[in-house]
Amino acid sequence: MGSGSSFACSIRLNTALSPEQQALYQDADLINDLLDRAKNVAIIGMSSNPQKASYFVAAYLLHEGYNVIPVNPNLSQALGRKAYPDLLSVPDRIDIVDVFRPANEIPAITAQAIQIKARCLWLQLRLIDLDSAARARQAGLGVVMDKCIKMEHGRYRGSLHWAGMNTEIISARRPR
Repeated sequence: MGSGSSFACSIRLNTALSPEQQALYQDADLINDLLDRAKNVAIIGMSSNPQKASYFVAAYLLHEGYNVIPVNPNLSQALGRKAYPDLLSVPDRIDIVDVFRPANEIPAITAQAIQIKARCLWLQLRLIDLDSAARARQAGLGVVMDKCIKMEHGRYRGSLHWAGMNTEIISARRPR
């Protein structure tokens, strides 16, 4: 599926971001481009506990064909994949740095994402750091903030409505 932005509008879930910040950090075109082109997704704060959000998001992304790279200094592996202590240790090119860590750790993660020249810094639901987001954008990274990559993938790739969610995407048209 292409970007499909002409068929989608942005869902305005509860967020602390202003409408201007939502336009910058929750842009449907950027999200679709990332979902289309990304291959390697580093999950920062990856857990080996199947009940943690980082685990089931990673498992979902793996199932959808992405190469998931666990990043957690306390793990040697997760989901059958080698884990790395930090972004600087990952030998692969990273497309999306998906953050599941507390807000106070975002500046250091952002610095590493910039250093490795990741394509995007993605801050999961309820993670907001406007200073880090501005630094990442200034360094040329795309930034998505206060959005869940699994939910966005499901919404734009057609599976979220199976759970009864209104994705605000036109998926069928009346016959002519």
